[in-house]
Amino acid sequence: MPTDSTGEATVPGDRWVEFAHIDNVRDLGGLPVQNGGTTRFGVVYRSSTPQNLTESDMAKLLGPIGLRTLIDLRLPDEVEREGYGLLAAADVRRVCLPVRKSPQSSLAARDLVPDSSRVDLVDLYDKLLAGSAESIVAAVRLVIDAGHHSVLFHCAAGKDRTGVLAAVLLDAVGVPPEAIAADYALTGERMHRVRDRLDALPSYTGLPPVSTGILGVEAEVMRRFLAKLSADHGGAAEWLLAGGLTTGELARLRAVLIAPE
Repeated sequence: MPTDSTGEATVPGDRWVEFAHIDNVRDLGGLPVQNGGTTRFGVVYRSSTPQNLTESDMAKLLGPIGLRTLIDLRLPDEVEREGYGLLAAADVRRVCLPVRKSPQSSLAARDLVPDSSRVDLVDLYDKLLAGSAESIVAAVRLVIDAGHHSVLFHCAAGKDRTGVLAAVLLDAVGVPPEAIAADYALTGERMHRVRDRLDALPSYTGLPPVSTGILGVEAEVMRRFLAKLSADHGGAAEWLLAGGLTTGELARLRAVLIAPE
């Protein structure tokens, strides 16, 4: 596959971004939008935890990627134990916006997934949405702030909490559910690598095998979550408006995330 001088794929539509020690990184650009158009490349990225990044990873983030805002969806306990690695000293705005089942949740393994080998992911995502409205709306507002692009948001694996925020952002601007579900399922291509890295960290030891429990990755999970979001709230845009986002902010989100035709 052709690449440019930074190692980035130059084939349109390839959304993976490769790093030495950050896994599961992809651009939210290139996804279809209902009524025409696509999401914009180079604005918002999703990833797993970036704390093990190398100097070359840092150079890529600050150079070609142009990272200016890091949205951390991990819980405070995870942040305290795991930190940010080299990013701690970088000239990047870091904002911790925990995504959790309730404001009282604190410990990742105990509160998010008491049994990591047996979990109803649709139910988990619904609870994360209900318990984290303030964080998710705040994250959307950071994405709207074009003066601080590009934005990268992450949790641990870059699948569940990250997946909920990605789903809200994409659904709110009109990306069809099938495309959102397909993006979610892409994490399955990197899950072995993600699991090996997380299992070596104090916060995540004892993870189940890939494709089991909390490490399951199926497009149907995201389709069902989005269907419930639509049935219960009228979709992500209406959910955000009910959570305090203004119609003007929603319009700016669409302007930021949708590429001009």
